[in-house]
Amino acid sequence: MAEDNNGNAEGQAAGQQEKPQLQFAVQRIYVKDISFEAPNSPAVFGQPFKPKVGLDIDTSSNKVADDLYEVVIKLTAQVTHAESGTTCFLAEIQQAGLFRISGIEGNQLDHTLGAFCPNVLFPYARECIDNLVNRGGFPPLMLAPVNFEALYLQKKRKEGAEQPESEQQQAPTSH
Repeated sequence: MAEDNNGNAEGQAAGQQEKPQLQFAVQRIYVKDISFEAPNSPAVFGQPFKPKVGLDIDTSSNKVADDLYEVVIKLTAQVTHAESGTTCFLAEIQQAGLFRISGIEGNQLDHTLGAFCPNVLFPYARECIDNLVNRGGFPPLMLAPVNFEALYLQKKRKEGAEQPESEQQQAPTSH
């Protein structure tokens, strides 16, 4: 009986060694694209600054090489004058990062690329937008933190709801 227990323990140890080791490392963080426009300057500076901020966020990812992924956050901040609707400025950035990820597959990898990596990149994009706006002659635009986890889950729910009805009808049902 003791031999069986030892054999079982050795088998478990061998099984643990065969599992791929989880690895996550940031290789590089960089700006892929950047733009700032103040189409109504200098006239916009003559008005009291009453901003109405519109923010669009999008994320994407693609596999660059084995275990190497590029993740991009695209932020677009459009600020208009709250009363007149005049555009004060438009700031856009595509903040990117290269991430080495191994030992993570399927839904877990998708979650890492869609929620975790954007959380790493967002502070860099936020600082860059703030810097652009300040250099454009406007007061700082400190963007609030973004819950990429919630955005990821919302995107997944939307994708699930958009499945063609024919696929949903073909799904087996249990009685």
